Amino acid sequence: MQAVGTAYDLDIRTDERRIRAALSGASEMPYWLEDPGRPAAQPAQVGRTETDLLIIGGGYCGLWTALQAKEADPARDVVLIEGAEVGWAASGRNGGFVEASLTHGRENGRRYFADDLGVLDALAESNFREFRESLERHGIDAEYQQGGVLAVATEQHQVEELRRAAGRFYDRDELATLVRSPLYRAGVFRADDAALVHPAKLAWGLKAACLRLGVRIHEHTAVTRITDEGTVVRARTFGGSIRARQVVLATNGFPSLLRRNRLLTIPVYDYVLMTEPLTAAQADEIGWREPFGISDSSRQFHYYRRTADNRILWGGYDAVYHRGGAIKPEYDQRPETFARLADHFLRTFPQLGDIRFTHAWGGMIDMSAQLAAFQGVAMGGKVAYSSGFTGLGVAATRFAGTVMLDLLAGADTPRARLRMARRRPLPIPPEPFTYPAVQVIRHAIASADRNGRDGVILKAANLLGYSFDS
Repeated sequence: MQAVGTAYDLDIRTDERRIRAALSGASEMPYWLEDPGRPAAQPAQVGRTETDLLIIGGGYCGLWTALQAKEADPARDVVLIEGAEVGWAASGRNGGFVEASLTHGRENGRRYFADDLGVLDALAESNFREFRESLERHGIDAEYQQGGVLAVATEQHQVEELRRAAGRFYDRDELATLVRSPLYRAGVFRADDAALVHPAKLAWGLKAACLRLGVRIHEHTAVTRITDEGTVVRARTFGGSIRARQVVLATNGFPSLLRRNRLLTIPVYDYVLMTEPLTAAQADEIGWREPFGISDSSRQFHYYRRTADNRILWGGYDAVYHRGGAIKPEYDQRPETFARLADHFLRTFPQLGDIRFTHAWGGMIDMSAQLAAFQGVAMGGKVAYSSGFTGLGVAATRFAGTVMLDLLAGADTPRARLRMARRRPLPIPPEPFTYPAVQVIRHAIASADRNGRDGVILKAANLLGYSFDS
């Protein structure tokens, strides 16, 4: 092994010419969405439509809810509408990490859901298993690989934390049998509760399964508002309106159609690089052979993985909140973050010094104060909602769908009794306070990652009930 390197920070240390060369010509299109199997969009909704169940949002959460609703009751009329195309947002842009956890880690679970932890553990295990079984049952080829996940320490103060974590502990020398980097000091490998998928193929496969079961899907159909009309809820669209006996809101970080929920999440942008396919010699240099994902142990963490065609996806670290909570297409590109990610990649794997990145993209995720999703009902129990996944939505969205369907049915189930289904998270202060507060917290987190100690700001935020421990 080479000498142990230094921690990641905001200072770019790799030669800037090398970074420019690595990023030169990178496509702005998310790699996953360039797949030739991308399906054609379904027709937009026009005129007046009536249905038993209307699902607003064509990402994982909406798709899983529609699929499970039809599985439970094939005669139920289900309509799913999407403002753009199925899977175009976070569901087609993420890293494809399928985590069993529903609470964003054990520590976060103890903090917010201590009374429910035993139930949540059992539900998380069954949801993770049923996720895979659903793919098999519906013939969804999402390139599913249950290879596990490796958490690595890049700072000395992280080593003892990993030693206490669940999983197989590797010291620095042992870790080289899995993957080689001069920055690694130790690692913990978990094999049973994490998998990888092709994110867009998962969304498209769920869409195809829904269509086969009879779900009516309309894309390029944006909803402007919903209103309670007594026995039904009316959704206004640009093309007409939809009257539904029940409604599911699965709109992720976009402004909620329920005004009372608009301060419960904020939109945060995450950014990703994808390398060109590695040669056999390059793969030998880093020794990363098995299909497991990797993340480092900082709060500002990187996540990375291999793809089916031998590339490395490298994302995370910067989580950017734009002033005013704005969501704009131009925010999908952020050159300063791409340069920082390229620098960190080349520091992690200097053996791949001549690598090039073929794709560089970003996308919006929703963040809640409890760093985990919440569910609830509105309009006399006719509307169910789920949001706040905070980057942990690939498997947790399936679970959220089951919770919302339970809530709409008025069913007394362990899922419906969970705290996350009965109590909303703390609201996030509105602008003009949000933007400066986020910047202060980001700097405090960066400092804590370097020295291993929470400062006054993070301690105060935690006392108020805001979590930054995922």
